[in-house]
Amino acid sequence: MKRLSQHPALFSARLKKTLRIRALIFSLYLVFFTIPYGSFCLLIFPCLNPVRRYACAATWCRTTLWVLRKVCGITHQVRGWEHLPDGPAVLLSKHQSAWEILGLITLMPQRLCFVFKRELLRVPFFGWVLGLLKMIRINRRKGHDAFTSILRQGRARLQEGAWVVMFPEGTRTRAGTQGIYKTGGARFAVQAGVPVIPIAHTAGRVWPRNSFIKYPGIVNVSIGPAIPTTSLSPQQVNARVEKWIETEMRRMDAGAYNCPAPL
Repeated sequence: MKRLSQHPALFSARLKKTLRIRALIFSLYLVFFTIPYGSFCLLIFPCLNPVRRYACAATWCRTTLWVLRKVCGITHQVRGWEHLPDGPAVLLSKHQSAWEILGLITLMPQRLCFVFKRELLRVPFFGWVLGLLKMIRINRRKGHDAFTSILRQGRARLQEGAWVVMFPEGTRTRAGTQGIYKTGGARFAVQAGVPVIPIAHTAGRVWPRNSFIKYPGIVNVSIGPAIPTTSLSPQQVNARVEKWIETEMRRMDAGAYNCPAPL
């Protein structure tokens, strides 16, 4: 019998099957761990302050990243730790994958506050727990009033010591593509008077948007220098964020930081 390596088509089929099996195991983990853990959180959250509630949620994220590494072979490496500030900030991140929520909560040394649409509150367990965390919920149908709500809630979260996280592109993009950078995050940072930290990452290469299969590889995360908002318009801040993130994405996609392509 010929060796498997002499049959590329067979090897590819067997590899795809292996990836599907790994993805299935990870999905089963999400179901059988998230439901009881979410139930546990719902029971104890009324007895905990916001900081400890967030710590419980972060534990789920760290555990999930550990399982993702063991089962699917997805790891990560980070550059630019020195750019993180000691005080309040707004993090504006590339938006490619479900990984970025898990990754940012696990990696960042500060409590994070995400902006999310209120429809997510209807998602069983995940949404219910999310509703008990001090995040920023919005009703997108309200237009200008939605931004007013972001500004009000976001300022309160910043005063409590959290960093606000927003995704300028709005929706997740495919790896190697770029969405339209909206000014909402920059507007919030300018009006709140806090610096912006741009973040680029390659999670879309190993965990593409809306993908069941996860590919072994390294998620490279690059944290950019702080962009001051004093004396700058939201458009100027947004342009600097877009330029830095997309330039860094091209560098990482070209393999500058040893980011392997999916197998």
